[in-house]
Amino acid sequence: MAGEDIIMARPKELRYLHVIRKVLEKELKQREASEILSLNMRQIRRIVKRVRAEGDNGVLHRSRGRVSNRRISDEVRDKVIQLYRSEYWDFGPTLASEKLREREKVQVHDETLRLWLLESGDWKKRRKRRGHRRWRQRKAHFGEMVQMDGSHHDWFEGRGPGCVLMGYIDDATGKVFGGFYEYEGTFPAVDYLVILTGF
Repeated sequence: MAGEDIIMARPKELRYLHVIRKVLEKELKQREASEILSLNMRQIRRIVKRVRAEGDNGVLHRSRGRVSNRRISDEVRDKVIQLYRSEYWDFGPTLASEKLREREKVQVHDETLRLWLLESGDWKKRRKRRGHRRWRQRKAHFGEMVQMDGSHHDWFEGRGPGCVLMGYIDDATGKVFGGFYEYEGTFPAVDYLVILTGF
């Protein structure tokens, strides 16, 4: 029947299968397989035995497809969703999880609750919206507003004294100016007037 020769395996399991096949075909020794797969000899013998008995499916992990032992029962899940709908419908999953723990004595992780509520349709994924940046009209006159910042760096790569590059941007025109100074302070900040006006 079509599909019977297909196994759903993870990359790690496919690697195991490739090496174990080489062991079965006598191209590799079990000790070499142990070193290649970083498994002890006992594990290699167990996998070889399973592949002989079950075929390629012998490399698949035994817990594949099983229900987790830590899974919360459907009764508890339904009870939590009903409580959310009746008492906490206007809460987010994180706060609802806290209140369920405090008031109802029901322990449910907030991410588990979020998944349950998404599945039941009681919660929708919300993307955080970026704060709206309002457009501001540029200033009307040259020099009316100047933005500035200093950048401390070894600009001369050790061939000169340490200094700060002060950068200035005029808001009205968008013109950029810059200069090197010994420090970032009041006089370098005011010095842009000399650069702009030539006085």
